[in-house]
Amino acid sequence: MQLARFSRYCEQYFRINFENIFNFQDFNFTLISMQKIKECIIAFDPSYIPKSGKSTFGTAYFWSGCAQKAKWGLDICGFAAVDVFRNTAFHLNAIQTPPLEKLTLLDYYCSLLVENVMYFKELSTYLVADAYFSKKKVVDTVLSLGMHFISRLRDDADMRYIYKGKQSGKKGANKKYDGKINPYSPDMNHFCEVFTSSKEIKIYSAIVYHNTLKCNIKLAMAIFYKNGKEVTRKLYFSTDLTMDALKISIC
Repeated sequence: MQLARFSRYCEQYFRINFENIFNFQDFNFTLISMQKIKECIIAFDPSYIPKSGKSTFGTAYFWSGCAQKAKWGLDICGFAAVDVFRNTAFHLNAIQTPPLEKLTLLDYYCSLLVENVMYFKELSTYLVADAYFSKKKVVDTVLSLGMHFISRLRDDADMRYIYKGKQSGKKGANKKYDGKINPYSPDMNHFCEVFTSSKEIKIYSAIVYHNTLKCNIKLAMAIFYKNGKEVTRKLYFSTDLTMDALKISIC
């Protein structure tokens, strides 16, 4: 009705055309392709939408990041192409989560990655998501699609140093690992400093083994300071072992 009010077309014209199928993802992809993005990553982030109605399609309990708890409403999965240099995200697609009977929510999210991978790989081979997705099922799915995954790890992530010393030459398997990683008391023989900014942040990098993900990862450990004192530490990672640790932290 609002479109008809400010247009020379009548309300029925808009109602009829809105009933037609339109491929918004193809349309958005075409617009993004025209942006000439030099360095692109694909961002994936489900969002909670409040909805009190009982008959609305897809309503269930979904996690709300703002409320830090599960709330009744809708869940929409958003994909965007991020221009790293311009620090700008271009919307690619949004898909509402349907009622799930046989699949878990994580299984459903992984199925979306498989269904839309051809759009992603035309723009980038890197997928970025928050710490919730730092799980083996997601990492395995992304790697199987020929892409790399970038995310943040839990503070208590189970990781081990990779042994780089000389092997003993004795019978049996060679030594692979060199102890468990404590992020708050790291062995700096395995880390190298890659970035320092005005005593506010320091970033250290290492290739380590993640026990849960069952693979080697490029770890970027960011230490944040305020007034010369450490405030917090965050662990970021990429499945691309050649990726620069500073880029991992920025993503």
